[in-house]
Amino acid sequence: MKNFKITSFVTISLFLLLVILDTTVGIALWWYILLLILWFTIMALGSFNMSWGFYLKAFTSNPKVTQKNIAITFDDGPNPEYTLKVLDILNQYNAKATFFCIGEHIERYPEIFKAIVAQGHAIGNHSFSHELMIDFNSTENWLDEIKQTDNAIHKLTNRKTTLFRPPFGVTTPKLAQALAVTEQQVIGWSIRSFDTVIKNPERIVKRITKQLKPGAVILLHDKQPNVLPVLEHLLQVLQKQDYQTVTINELLNEH
Repeated sequence: MKNFKITSFVTISLFLLLVILDTTVGIALWWYILLLILWFTIMALGSFNMSWGFYLKAFTSNPKVTQKNIAITFDDGPNPEYTLKVLDILNQYNAKATFFCIGEHIERYPEIFKAIVAQGHAIGNHSFSHELMIDFNSTENWLDEIKQTDNAIHKLTNRKTTLFRPPFGVTTPKLAQALAVTEQQVIGWSIRSFDTVIKNPERIVKRITKQLKPGAVILLHDKQPNVLPVLEHLLQVLQKQDYQTVTINELLNEH
């Protein structure tokens, strides 16, 4: 939010400077257009890059980690076709992960959600609807999305999650205002697998392993078929390289 405020202050200052110059010596209209384009570009880039901390502070990795610990995270579940199979693979390799779940899916597949929790994995809030236009929500609508999912989680586990991951990884001033109320930790990632775009499992694993380092946070999705071969191969690579997979909560607390 600090970066957003600084950018807004600088933009307003430049606009006032242009107005002063325009009234004294006269300037071309394209100077105003250029400032508008620059402002819009910075706002958009800030929305799509959580590591910038533009609108809010987000945890994307832990560079202070001294051991070879990383966190694998899954978005958009629980999924009736793949989540339980993901849990089986994680159990086979004695690996822990963090699942950022959609509230509607929690209500639709409560037994799968409870299986995630029962096996010792961490849970995060990933909004209630994850609808396409969610990033245009008002503060009130964001609060509804977050609280509905919190309630769904609490109903099944008697717990309240402290973790939130924005849908599509996009942050906005309205979301920042809502999270200031709920006081949840925003979780991003340092390694984006693009598993929703790249279909070839080998390419996905190669993309991930090229960026591996202690403290990394990996983004996967437990809603599509390629997650199964990707996860198994990835865990084999991590095992060979002596990496340990931990939950986001554990990675956050390492110093």
